[in-house]
Amino acid sequence: MIVTRWAKLILSLTAILVASQASGQNYQGRELVKASLIADTSAVVPGKPFIAGLLLRMAPGWHTYWKFSGDAGLPTEIKWTVPPGWKVGDIQWPIPLKTIDPGDIQTYGYQDEVLLLQEITPPAKVDTSPVKLSAQADWLVCEKICIPGGANLALELLTSTSSEPKNTDLLARYRRLLPQKFPDSKTVAADWSRNGSDLLVKVTSATVANYPSVDFFPIPQGSTVVGHPTVQSRNADGVTFRVPVEASDKNLSSMPGLIVFAQHENGNDRAAWELPTTQVASSIKSPAPARGLATFLLFGFIGGFILNLMPCVLPVISLKIFGFIQQAGQSRQKIFRSGLAFTAGIFAWFVGLALLLIALKAAGRDVTWGGFQFTNAYFVLGLSVIVLVFALNLFGVFEISLPQSLTRGLLASSERNDNLGSFFQGVFATVLATPCTAPFLGTALGFAFTQSPIVILAMFFAVAAGMSAPYFLLSAQPAWLRFLPQPGPWMVHVKQFMGFLLLATLLFLIYVLGAQRGLDGAIWATCFLLIIAVACWMKGAFIVPTASAAKRAVVVVLMLVLLLGSGFYFIGDKFQSATIDIAQSASGGDWQRFTPERLQSERDQGHAVFVDFTAAWCLTCKFNEKAVLENSEVRDSFQRHGIVKLKADWTNGDPAITKLLQQFGRPGVPLYVLYPGKSAEPIVFPELLTKSILLDKLETITVASR
Repeated sequence: MIVTRWAKLILSLTAILVASQASGQNYQGRELVKASLIADTSAVVPGKPFIAGLLLRMAPGWHTYWKFSGDAGLPTEIKWTVPPGWKVGDIQWPIPLKTIDPGDIQTYGYQDEVLLLQEITPPAKVDTSPVKLSAQADWLVCEKICIPGGANLALELLTSTSSEPKNTDLLARYRRLLPQKFPDSKTVAADWSRNGSDLLVKVTSATVANYPSVDFFPIPQGSTVVGHPTVQSRNADGVTFRVPVEASDKNLSSMPGLIVFAQHENGNDRAAWELPTTQVASSIKSPAPARGLATFLLFGFIGGFILNLMPCVLPVISLKIFGFIQQAGQSRQKIFRSGLAFTAGIFAWFVGLALLLIALKAAGRDVTWGGFQFTNAYFVLGLSVIVLVFALNLFGVFEISLPQSLTRGLLASSERNDNLGSFFQGVFATVLATPCTAPFLGTALGFAFTQSPIVILAMFFAVAAGMSAPYFLLSAQPAWLRFLPQPGPWMVHVKQFMGFLLLATLLFLIYVLGAQRGLDGAIWATCFLLIIAVACWMKGAFIVPTASAAKRAVVVVLMLVLLLGSGFYFIGDKFQSATIDIAQSASGGDWQRFTPERLQSERDQGHAVFVDFTAAWCLTCKFNEKAVLENSEVRDSFQRHGIVKLKADWTNGDPAITKLLQQFGRPGVPLYVLYPGKSAEPIVFPELLTKSILLDKLETITVASR
């Protein structure tokens, strides 16, 4: 369990500079990372730029990562909060260390300590003193395991007409480790060429050639995936590097990076030249031509339509159909308004989700379909509460009444044909759909996430249109409703039966919580849900129109006490502290827990490897596992062909798995990849597996290897 504690440094009485807060990241009683902010000045001089830095001190043996982390890891991120008119420059990354971990996992990062510098420029007029600058820092620190950490740090500086230098020794040491600009082309040249799928860069420089240790640290852009650069040749005039490119834009002709040279590899004397971006052709995918974009939008529409039939949505399809049965025989205008409200709910969720993903992408976060929500245990818990309340309402335990024009219950809308309730039913159905990746949908969203915000928004519009199309058409053509059963007393029993379907959905969500927080976490969450149910019963039994105002007030107070007390104890204390051992969460049987190191190790030994990218909240994944992967014939085929089976569990949003999903152009799970051997290209299977597809491909690989 990670426990983050905050400690304020004592302010120096003699220094004009007010030091920043420092934060320590603790793990099992050991401080792994201590973070703080420093500045090169004693005071802010209006209009005069100064340097601020994030100082990370790591425990021995632990390391954080460079802006390109390599085969594993994630770069450190810094998000500043400064007053209006202030400007913050890009991070100045010191030359990293290159490490090779077991399994030929190559990473770039920093051990013991690192200082990440940024130039901050205040406006010409600063009215406040002292000035408080804050920064949210997030990092991934690794040894044998990787643990994400973060801190909200602050730096206070007085405002003055003059200043004195501060932290000069520390800053000078890290300034020496900053990469230098690439020398003038008259003295040093870098020539790029392509050899098959590899890039070659020839650096003509006698200075570089004279160093015993030379290397190229790549900085791939966009969706480019690179292997491990090597020195192909060297002579007295220069060095030629080979950069394996595993996935990229077909027009990629060069790549940003560092030419690193030293007397010894990872030596303290290391220096580097940074290839200027003006000489590097961008590898970011350009906007797709109209025909290509239209095709992907069509895929999004079809995927949204199929989403109605995916396992994730099956528990709530009955709610949608039930609403149309209720509407049969009503006025065409009323049916159409209800259908429009339901459609608007679907669009509202998808558009909101698109805008959130665009904002996260702009902030440098990894964006995925559904996963960023369901990897959060508190989101799953909140959804569990909503599902339970829906179910209790269908059972008739209570009805939600709102003041004035909203007196009809939102959750009882399927009974009262309330348009606002139809809207929220559309939202609710779509929330439950987001953990699924239907056929066509994964391809369409994978494409969209590499494009501009306009394309992302257009794609989510297409998905929403596809999912809402059946309900819009039924409401626009109410004559088709005659094929549905006529309303009658039987609908009361059907409504109650649908409450049991929602309870089945609730059981699934509790299972997900157990996978995320262990058995203890699931139990404490269930205790909280029990209190929610009691509160709903109290509302239905005692807060009725015939009850006196005093009685209703007493019941409301008791409900609030129950909800707040149980929330504080069961969720704020017990659920929050519940954890699950990652090693113990690995799947049993002949499945092994996935790690990038394990995958590389098996491939280096020439073994074929099948990786199942899955999550406990992904019903499509569970359907595929039950129907295909755990089929006796498929299991026998895996065993007969000697294929190693690894399970990549993305239930809690593992960063290494997120990175691989992005490399394969997939926005989320499920993903199934077969690595035939050490050097063969991986084979990617469709989201919906079939036994014949999998067995045929296994047989083909076996025949090819004989």
